[in-house]
Order: sequence, then structure tokens, then C-alpha cells
Amino acid sequence: MTPILPADVTVRLATPEDRPTVERLWLLFRHDLSEFDGALPGPDGTFRSECVEYAFTRPGWAPYLFLKGERPAGFAFVRGLDGPARVLNSFFVVRGARRRGAGTHLVRDVLRRHPGTWEIAFQDTNPAAVRFWPHVARELAGRAWTRELRAVPDRPELRADVWISFTVTG
Repeated sequence: MTPILPADVTVRLATPEDRPTVERLWLLFRHDLSEFDGALPGPDGTFRSECVEYAFTRPGWAPYLFLKGERPAGFAFVRGLDGPARVLNSFFVVRGARRRGAGTHLVRDVLRRHPGTWEIAFQDTNPAAVRFWPHVARELAGRAWTRELRAVPDRPELRADVWISFTVTG
């Protein structure tokens, strides 16, 4: 099998017709995260998915789809486009496209579409995220980024999330 390289994957705004594909990718994303947050699917076998709804319907949100040719390779949800800081709400690259620089290429593309202040949260129990997100911040902002722990709103039983903040220019 030929590895997927950064040049092989593209980013585009997801359309309403893409929503079923994004919903299936969401299940893979939530399954991956369940290793770190202990979440289980509901009785119907699906995970909470209100963020998918928000990404496709709420003002200030934008869903992106990652593709290798016509095949889905992941997605990103951005929120806060109507506020002072953009938030990368969700970011997912399928396992077959990871660890070859594609993720860095894809997130850079998404963030540069919306220049300004960015905030990204991740769990410090996820070793890949602990390596990846500071790497992204350094690449896009040099040393001009911050890291802080923030409690998860309305979820005192969960560990605090790590939040990084930096500015992306066009």
C-alpha cells in the first residue's frame, strides 16, 4: 500500500451532502477518543454527536472534509468564526493517513483559512495529541503561543483540558 503524503490530501468546506460521511467519520473520531475519556456509545451504538449538528447548522461554525481523491480522510469543525477567537472544536484524520505529515498539512490549511487568534483543546492523557498540538503551535506561531489547563464546563468529573492559543496570519 502506498503511504498517504501531505500532497495527497485536500481540504474543502463540507456541504450538506457530505453530512452522512462526516457523521460516520465522527463515530470513528469519538471511538478513538473513548480510549482517553472513557466515553461509551449510547444504547444505539452511537456516540453523542451534537457537534456535528452544530457544525452544519449554527452561525459561526464551519465543517471541513479532508479527502484523498474522492475518499474521506478526516474532518475538522471550527467554531467561533463570529467571535474574537476561533476554536478548532474537532479535528480527525483516519488512521490510514496519520503519521506522515498529512495531519500537520491539513490543520495548517484549515487554520490559515481563518487568520486570527486560535484556541485548541486536547487531553493530556492522549500522548499523540500531547506531541502533535504543540508541534502545530510552534510551526504556525514560533514561540508566541500559550498553554493552560481549563476545566470542562459542566463536567466536573472530567480532567481539565489542555488549551493552546496562538495567532495565525493569512
